[in-house]
Amino acid sequence: MAKTALPVTRADNFANWYQEVIRAADMAEHSGVRGCMVIKPWGYKIWERIQQLLDRRIQETGHDNCYFPLFIPLSLIQKEASHVEGFAKEMAVVTHHRLVMEDGQLKPAAPLEEPLVVRPTSETMIGEAFARWIESYRDLPLKLNQWANVVRWEMRPRLFLRTSEFLWQEGHTAHATAEDALDETRTMLEVYREVAEDMMRIPLIPGQKSAGERFPGAVETHTIEAMMQDGRALQAGTSHYLGQNFAKAANIAFQDENGRQQLVHTTSWGVSTRLVGGLIMTHADDDGLRLPPVIAPYQVVVLPIIRDESARGPVMAACEQLVARLNDQSFAGAPVRAYLDTRDDHAATKRWNWIKKGVPLICEIGPRDIEKGSLALYKRTLAPSEKSFPDQGEFVAAVADHLSEIDAALFEQAKAYRAQKMRDDLTTFEELKAHFDGENKTGFVRAKWSGAAGTEDKLGDFGVTIRCIPYDQSGTAGKCIVTGEDATTDVILAKAY
Repeated sequence: MAKTALPVTRADNFANWYQEVIRAADMAEHSGVRGCMVIKPWGYKIWERIQQLLDRRIQETGHDNCYFPLFIPLSLIQKEASHVEGFAKEMAVVTHHRLVMEDGQLKPAAPLEEPLVVRPTSETMIGEAFARWIESYRDLPLKLNQWANVVRWEMRPRLFLRTSEFLWQEGHTAHATAEDALDETRTMLEVYREVAEDMMRIPLIPGQKSAGERFPGAVETHTIEAMMQDGRALQAGTSHYLGQNFAKAANIAFQDENGRQQLVHTTSWGVSTRLVGGLIMTHADDDGLRLPPVIAPYQVVVLPIIRDESARGPVMAACEQLVARLNDQSFAGAPVRAYLDTRDDHAATKRWNWIKKGVPLICEIGPRDIEKGSLALYKRTLAPSEKSFPDQGEFVAAVADHLSEIDAALFEQAKAYRAQKMRDDLTTFEELKAHFDGENKTGFVRAKWSGAAGTEDKLGDFGVTIRCIPYDQSGTAGKCIVTGEDATTDVILAKAY
């Protein structure tokens, strides 16, 4: 068996492998506060790439960025009871201010007049502002987005996937009609799909959540669901049509064209640093991270090979020239991001460092390469021992083709894995239970569902949920996988993160 860069493989222990990928790529670490993480520069660069791609599309669809407070008065939270119930057990609450020294210990001195909830999501806070800002139909639609941190007290933390504090964007909009709000809900889900699937190369199933899986207080929740390399589902992004529920609670009303008072229809939608975890679990291998080129902070890393100080000048000049030529090339509508690693370290050590960080292309140039006008090329989708020796000029001219090849390979591999772990031949509850019972029984099951009350509770008995009602419906009739009743609706069932 070939030796791998990581001390644990996916097959041995997927959970530990995931942590090792993050450690080896130097992306993040647990902090001194339980459930919270420190996102290190490489991990944050990846998040910034996702931010940049998303933010441009959010603004192109007519939304303005803004910022709302981290603290929400408890009285405001209490106005939306059904919403609060879904988050109550995860909320962090500030009850005191000011510290004083007593007996050598710092202690909270004064209770707040009203407790403050640390933002778990901002519907209530933004709803209050909408009620102040919206008066007429001329003020609609109102479409806002904020990039922020939120806190949901997490009992089982895992880096990027579940942390007590995480980073995200949350969009909030208000509309005059249900039709406009529903169109907004679907538009933003498509924005998420475009970034996560077309750029992060994570195969997705878009659809609508069942009643039991909806966002608290929503009328409809739309989702993109992805399969990780252990067969579990990851909810990669959600978009919610909130109807008039929050408008009623916050009294968000407007005067229509006929002078009548109407309640607005609102939406909210968001993705978080959980996407970074999804990226890892979709593409990484037993040698570390593998990054799709659009997401990679550096698409090409150039390593000087200097074994004799007399060669340093010519080698560095050749490397600098190569990086400059690469940066003049384009891929996916943007300049190629090439980086010269000038650290004084052994070439093999540096190469493995970048392999584990997931850089798509690694180039090495030494004195003999300069003589031949070539370079040593490593592709992250191939075995680390595989290398080719293209002409430097030919490589520069073809760099976009190399990146496209890697991009396609990562997507095809992820789709092939999902196809391998997808079942559509289970028809009874006993078959479904037998498939998912046991620690390693995962994957997606596509089956019929009647929507009958109580059916989702029966699935929860063995850790399975309806991930979504996919938009892509077969239109055929069959029997509900839970009740055996006649059913025509296709659903995706899985164990999930």
